[in-house]
Amino acid sequence: MSQAPAPSAPDAAATAPPARHPVDEVLPPARLGLLGLQHVLVMYTGCVTVPLVFGAAAKLDTSTIGLLINADLLVAGLVTLLQSLGIGRILGVRLPVVAGATFTAVTPMILIAGEYGMQAVYGSMIAAGVFGLLVCVPFARAVRFFPPLVSGSVITVIGLSLIGVAAGLIAGLDSTAKDYAAPSHLALAGGIVLLIVIVSRFTSGFFSQLGVLLGLVVGTLVAIPMGLTNFSSVGDADWLGLASPFHFGAPHFPVAAVISMCVVMLVTFTESTADMLAVGEMTGRPLSKSDLARGLAGDSVSGIFAGVMNGFVDTVFAQNVGLVGMTKVRSRYVAAVAGGILVALGLVPKLGEIVASLPGPVIGAAGLVMFATVTAVGINTLRKVEFDGTNNLLIVAVSIGIGMLPVVAPAIYHAFPTWVQIIGGSAITSATLAAFLLNLLFNHTGGGGRKPDVAGDESDADTGTTAEPVVNKA
Repeated sequence: MSQAPAPSAPDAAATAPPARHPVDEVLPPARLGLLGLQHVLVMYTGCVTVPLVFGAAAKLDTSTIGLLINADLLVAGLVTLLQSLGIGRILGVRLPVVAGATFTAVTPMILIAGEYGMQAVYGSMIAAGVFGLLVCVPFARAVRFFPPLVSGSVITVIGLSLIGVAAGLIAGLDSTAKDYAAPSHLALAGGIVLLIVIVSRFTSGFFSQLGVLLGLVVGTLVAIPMGLTNFSSVGDADWLGLASPFHFGAPHFPVAAVISMCVVMLVTFTESTADMLAVGEMTGRPLSKSDLARGLAGDSVSGIFAGVMNGFVDTVFAQNVGLVGMTKVRSRYVAAVAGGILVALGLVPKLGEIVASLPGPVIGAAGLVMFATVTAVGINTLRKVEFDGTNNLLIVAVSIGIGMLPVVAPAIYHAFPTWVQIIGGSAITSATLAAFLLNLLFNHTGGGGRKPDVAGDESDADTGTTAEPVVNKA
């Protein structure tokens, strides 16, 4: 009896299961844990700096700032899990991205807290999250209206506007105090900045990204004999716990505060869009508009989570994007493990209390480097813009000028209604509105004065930037 012929090589290949994409690969548990922890170490300082800076500027006590830190880590962990694992075809970009609190929201939150109180801060955050869910799909389709010309101008202003906050933490908030800008405080801050520079210069790879975290640790140790530390409240904090939702009371929704936070959400979208597209490119899984919309919906959910749990609006962290490129590890489950670690850290109030007790000069020094880095990122983004033969230089100049007005002259809008003070008084909000509208005027209307096309010119008449693949255009 003759046997059936063996299947040919093409037939065998046809029946083989499709290879799993590296993004969907599940690594061995030990490696997953170590790589996930690595992601947390890279982003931890940037994440907790936001509640530290906001809490100090809003004059909150140490225990409340500790609560904000725990809520910040919890929300960041939940959103990271959401982005990396996804929920059906509704939420999550399903890439190895890690979410964390964005600096974009800090200045508007400080203004809202001073004018309307903490209940309005979190009410406007919830409203901005709902707004984000409503516009994430249109935004993904209209990302060309937020090219590097707009995002670079705004990111530059974000960094510049926060440098003053870092200076206040280093020198003190009361210029009449006896120890205001004490030489010892300035020396401590300068030493921390120097340490961060040395670590970056003489180490490489993963360790070079830990300079700020190391600066915080060493700076705090040096501050102890200087009498600048007070960890008395740490002993009373619980080891495990979860802050109650709406800790500050039922949310309020002042119109001006809501508008300002909605603008923050749009700026957050531009941040995350650039980073998600970059991760999609480096992992070999380019994003569709639907993928991008699901990722932006994840940012929006962070606003709702944060508004309820006393946290902060999250964005995709660029540090972790860089880590993906450096390690070449493309598994989204590594990011999911990082999210799980962040959730666990957010459930340890004692840890939040320790971080909240760090001395002002130490936080300010680390913040100074991080805020200036944000500015440098904005400047680097503007390098992609075509300036010759266009009005783009004028757009950048006017946008930054309008954005910096309330920074250098905080009372400039004092004679206007409260809603104008909140919107115009936010450097981020005013710079975003100016850059967006000016870009529309000059680059999206007829006769905008753009450089005429010449033979072989690939300029993009819609964005005012040199044409390039879609993955690089955010």
